Amino acid sequence: MAEPHNGVSGVSTERTEERHESKVEVIKRESRYLRGTLKEALVDGQPKFSEENVQVLKFHGVYQQDDRDLRAQLKKEGKDRHWIMMVRARIPGGVLTADQYLAFDDIASRLSEYGSLRITTRQTIQLHGIVKDRLKETIREINDALVTTLGGCGDQVRNIICCPAPGDEPFRREMREDLLALVARLGAKTGAYHEIWLDGEPVELAPGESEEPLYGDVYLPRKFKVAIAPEGDNCIDVYDNDVGLVAHLEEGRIVGYTVLVGGSMGRTASDPNTYPRLASPLAYIPRHEVVEVVTAIVTVQRDFGDRANRRFARLKYTIDRRGLDWMRSEVEARLGRPLAPPRTLVWTNADDHLGWHREAVGRSYLGLFVPQGRVVDTEAVRLKSGLRQVVERFRPTVRLTPQQNVLLSGIPDEARQEVEACLREFGVRLADEWSLTRRRAMACVALPTCGLAVAESERVLPAVVAQFEPMFEALGLADEGITIRVTGCPNGCARPYNANIALVGRTMGKYDVFLGGSEVGTALNERFREVVPLAEVAEAVRPVLEAFAAEREPGEAFGDFVRRVGLERFRAEPVRA
Repeated sequence: MAEPHNGVSGVSTERTEERHESKVEVIKRESRYLRGTLKEALVDGQPKFSEENVQVLKFHGVYQQDDRDLRAQLKKEGKDRHWIMMVRARIPGGVLTADQYLAFDDIASRLSEYGSLRITTRQTIQLHGIVKDRLKETIREINDALVTTLGGCGDQVRNIICCPAPGDEPFRREMREDLLALVARLGAKTGAYHEIWLDGEPVELAPGESEEPLYGDVYLPRKFKVAIAPEGDNCIDVYDNDVGLVAHLEEGRIVGYTVLVGGSMGRTASDPNTYPRLASPLAYIPRHEVVEVVTAIVTVQRDFGDRANRRFARLKYTIDRRGLDWMRSEVEARLGRPLAPPRTLVWTNADDHLGWHREAVGRSYLGLFVPQGRVVDTEAVRLKSGLRQVVERFRPTVRLTPQQNVLLSGIPDEARQEVEACLREFGVRLADEWSLTRRRAMACVALPTCGLAVAESERVLPAVVAQFEPMFEALGLADEGITIRVTGCPNGCARPYNANIALVGRTMGKYDVFLGGSEVGTALNERFREVVPLAEVAEAVRPVLEAFAAEREPGEAFGDFVRRVGLERFRAEPVRA
């Protein structure tokens, strides 16, 4: 498929420009390059940070949250909320050494109230349940492992993601080189991080030198996401990013990239002028220009993004307001040369790289499915302990995937059976022991920690899949690989809007159901029904699945079928009791 649907046809983005700047913009400007009063707040004896410092903390990879399971009881007892922090690392491309992974495992065990590691859709790790008194120690220990949290969140270029599959093909090394070059260029330069968390001394700047030469004192209008994929393999959902870079290969090497711009999953349920969008092809560039071109795109958004209304502050709205041709011209003006037209893209799969695969002569990698992305020990499966044992014994490189799974790479071929035996000792299943439906399902964290969630997500995903699996079996669709994604709110952290079936939380226990999407991430889905109780979701979708099983064309995938026949005929059918 060459041109993905962007999902915005017929949507008006015309609105009155507001002249004032948002409250967050003022906080950023007055933060003194992300210092705020964080250093003082860490020793003030209070269990939480002020609202101003909460905004600054995001740039340092920290969200202030509370345990929402405890809210009602604490309120009844006349107590404040149980305040905790989520700490998100920046792990470029999701690659960790064995020692770095073990450091995260240890930090989670000692300093987090939950003890688990949460793999995110941006190839990084979140630690939940860090109380304020342990926050500095947590970030210091992450830094000791040569990993940072600066850039994990906030209005800046966040963790840059890349196809996680290892291998000895030259293009994989080249993608990694380009990714690290982009990280070095687009990362924040402020000295605040070392001053606050590592007790570093302030660095004196030379006259005329800026602490943030790229971002300035207000950084970007909103978060900015960059992704790199080889053409054909869209395991990372490259179209969902502000900038997607699709590598074109000749004889196993990268000759250049097609640059995609304006992707984003987020929307606001109460505002019909907000919407998810897939990135649009902008240009083809030679490989050596990638850092310069992406930097130019970032500066366009820095200078023209909406700083008055944060709902419209992503790059997609800048592009839709002014036009893709304007965007191209603006980037060309900053480069001082024209851009070549984008190349036609062909995608063949979007599967995560699970199971055993050859990596190099004498070495393999193992892709492990991580249910809900949560690395934790339960009574049934001691996944956290099993992974720790394998990493300690076999010293693999640990690669996190944007589908919330783990690849263990660099394993000697002769050790494969030992690795499997070690995992089974802890009850860990290999990927092929899970159904295809389960392997492809994703959810965001949502309750009890996310403050934006209006419904459950991670905790109900197994029940959602359990609704659909017998239906798929009965209809002969179990091997179709239909993707199911669940989010606790419309912000779209589990990339629901290009899934085949998506549940987006509207209120506690009820979801909007979206159908369609592309199996290779190149088309958005469409809202089918609104505010459906969780227990009725599968039955609501049943008529569409039955029609697909009976009417599909040879080789036609579910998403393609939905977009071909449309959903209107099914909306008139009542939901079965």
